Amino acid sequence: MDDVKDTFRAAAEAGAHDILKLYNQQGNIINISPKLDQNTPETRYRLDVVAALCADTNMAAHLGFDIGMVEKRLQVLEKKILVEGGETPSLVYDMRHKVESFREKLEGVEHLSWLGLFKDISCGTSLQPFWNKKTSPRQSDSHHRHVFEKFKKMSCIEVTEDVRQYLRKPTFDNWQWDDSEMLILLQQMYLDLGLTTKFQIELPVLQQWLFDVYRHYNPVPFHNFKHCFMVAQMMYGLTWLINLPEVLDDLDILVLLTSAICHDLDHPGYNNAYQINARTELAITYNDISPLENHHCSVAFEILGKPNANIFRNMAQESYRKLREGMIKCILATDMAKHSEILNNFKSITPNFDFTNKEHKSLLMMILIKVSDISNEARPMDVAEPWLDCLLQEFFNQSDVEKLEGLPVAPFMDREKVSKSTSQIGFIKFVLLPLFEALGNLFPSVEKSIIMPVRAALQYYTDMHNAQEELKHRRSSKDKGRKTSQQNGSMNGEKTEQANS
Repeated sequence: MDDVKDTFRAAAEAGAHDILKLYNQQGNIINISPKLDQNTPETRYRLDVVAALCADTNMAAHLGFDIGMVEKRLQVLEKKILVEGGETPSLVYDMRHKVESFREKLEGVEHLSWLGLFKDISCGTSLQPFWNKKTSPRQSDSHHRHVFEKFKKMSCIEVTEDVRQYLRKPTFDNWQWDDSEMLILLQQMYLDLGLTTKFQIELPVLQQWLFDVYRHYNPVPFHNFKHCFMVAQMMYGLTWLINLPEVLDDLDILVLLTSAICHDLDHPGYNNAYQINARTELAITYNDISPLENHHCSVAFEILGKPNANIFRNMAQESYRKLREGMIKCILATDMAKHSEILNNFKSITPNFDFTNKEHKSLLMMILIKVSDISNEARPMDVAEPWLDCLLQEFFNQSDVEKLEGLPVAPFMDREKVSKSTSQIGFIKFVLLPLFEALGNLFPSVEKSIIMPVRAALQYYTDMHNAQEELKHRRSSKDKGRKTSQQNGSMNGEKTEQANS
């Protein structure tokens, strides 16, 4: 295997501890193994360095800093202080220690691993590998520690510009990234939007917060950490696509991204209807009013209550008050029971939308998180369809329990009454498209990127439904023909017996 690694490093002109990934012509990551198909001029693979050691001089220059220059400036400062004031302040010593520590991290290689070389992403198109109700208990502490250790080690690498640009696109494919890698990408979103600088968010605190959020997502079929990531990724993509920083405040951008990450915290895999009908503790706690969404909010601020995970701890009190108010509004807006009310209110103000109007902006932010929350059908079909499998599995799990407990069962969640095509045609036609088109009326730039793909998805499932109905019709015709033939044969047999008698 070492020879294989060296071969690929040499081909990419990569360093000994750089991180490589191999892509096919469709842009999907390929698992490098002895079973790898031989490529041809028509089926070329692409080998990219997706993370490289920052200690490299060219990389440091690319990142816009020079450690040597920083050290020289510190030396000059120390000499000046000694000449003019005598004793060197402790602050300068602390600064020198931090610079030296940073240099060690940049120059060290033991924290890097060979990621992606033997990545097996076959589970990206199947529900079974990452969810099985019988064999998937709640994730263990040891699993969480493994993810966190890998996340911390990878936090020392630099994400390439290609990956950073790809992260901004609605076509992003989550199935090619594991949990620790997705944590890195979430961190990158805060960095690239400048939120860490604007709100004085320390990187170790951001990392601890992201990990605590990760730990509070359950391994249920759909509303899991991967879903959290995809909602945040779509929100991040819309931020760049619409150029939200031009029309919203920095605090609003922080609210949107953070709300997207927190919006389904500790989701149990059973929706509000079940909570209310089963009279669960959540329903009782929140008086049947958006029990799940209120719970997600509560868990979000419970995590933020930990000093080492409070990414807002350097924020002014008034700013924090506004942020908390905004997050609560955004997360509660994801309750589909409020969908029509929010959408109709937004449509009514769109013709005269005023970005300086607080209520107008609040409605826009609710629409943005709602679009992000149910945006899977805006993605390529090979990304979106596995998510539908996950959603239906979660629905079926709930309806099975509801049947056993004698609770009402929604037809769209009943495995005996719903199919992929029937579940999506109505949802896209009456929920997704009106919502997405409402956003498109205010921001025409989303038409090509997210509205047209949703229309294509509607056509895809309509064609699927028509094909299924045609197949049923053919089978029904064959069955009728077979029965008629059998009946005719039986009648002919009776006539023959009568004639013989």
